[in-house]
Amino acid sequence: MNKRILKAYFVEHIRPVLFYGISILLLFALAGLYEYDQGMKNMSYGLWLLLFFGGVWGVYDFIRYRKKCGRLMDTVSRTVEREGHMPAAETLPEAVYQEMIAQEEQEKRSLVTEYDAARQDAADYYTMWIHQIKTPIAAMRLLLEDKEETPQTSAPKQAREELFKIEEYAEMALHYARLDSLSSDLSFKKQEIYGIIRRAVKKYGILFIGSGLTFSMEPFSCCAVTDEKWISFVIEQILSNAIKYTKTGGIRVYGADEEGEECRGEVAYVVIQDTGMGIREEDLPRIFERGFTGRNGRVDQKATGIGLYLCRQIMDRLSHRIRVESREGEGTKVILGFDQENVTEM
Repeated sequence: MNKRILKAYFVEHIRPVLFYGISILLLFALAGLYEYDQGMKNMSYGLWLLLFFGGVWGVYDFIRYRKKCGRLMDTVSRTVEREGHMPAAETLPEAVYQEMIAQEEQEKRSLVTEYDAARQDAADYYTMWIHQIKTPIAAMRLLLEDKEETPQTSAPKQAREELFKIEEYAEMALHYARLDSLSSDLSFKKQEIYGIIRRAVKKYGILFIGSGLTFSMEPFSCCAVTDEKWISFVIEQILSNAIKYTKTGGIRVYGADEEGEECRGEVAYVVIQDTGMGIREEDLPRIFERGFTGRNGRVDQKATGIGLYLCRQIMDRLSHRIRVESREGEGTKVILGFDQENVTEM
């Protein structure tokens, strides 16, 4: 940084230094022109005095210049409160530049405030809309439950399945709208993951029955300090994807002991495994990106690329872990990791 400042100082002051030197040379040229021999000797003392005071002033001015540059660089590195760390303006152009920067900062803050307000309004609207749409969904479910399904038609059953999917899409939209304010909606308690998964499986029973897939869940013990509502949403999304992309075979849920020695100790793991179409190797690194659907998404035109994105965002904010292992045509494993360090303390 010192070399950069030194170079900039010389570049900025090259013209006054040249003018200073040319003035001295011009003075000596005039003295020589009039043959002031004794004056030339006396003027040499003045030359040394001029060089001395010029050098002292140059060192002093460079120190001030370096301090100002350091202050400006420190201001640039700050992300907030830049105006309070700006060095005082010493010239009119500097004052004008600082006024321009202050106006730009004010305009930026106004734009950010407007953007935050608009985003909050949109989130409030989506939240209200989702709550409103739940009312006709619940009414439709009650009407369908009143109709008895006959062997000749499966329409009521299929209608209930589609209605369930509509409700789940609405829930996904609600969680997506609340993602930015997730921190204020968390309530951490010690939870039994096995029980949360059982309730999620029961909720998705209508889809399991309609899919014809097998399901097995081996008993395991896994507790975690987490938020029940948000971790339930993650598990439900994983089960939903497993059902959606599995045509034959089934879904299996098991605990950390199945994953080997490396999964024991500080972290407890839960695995949700299916025998579906799997994920291509080149798609795996991007499956948690927002809006990415990959080859499976192109096959299933209804895929949005939001489910796994939400799962990763929620798991990160809950300080849990999630990873996916998959091979195309052989199925997928979704592995959830829960730190055990804080569980014993509660």
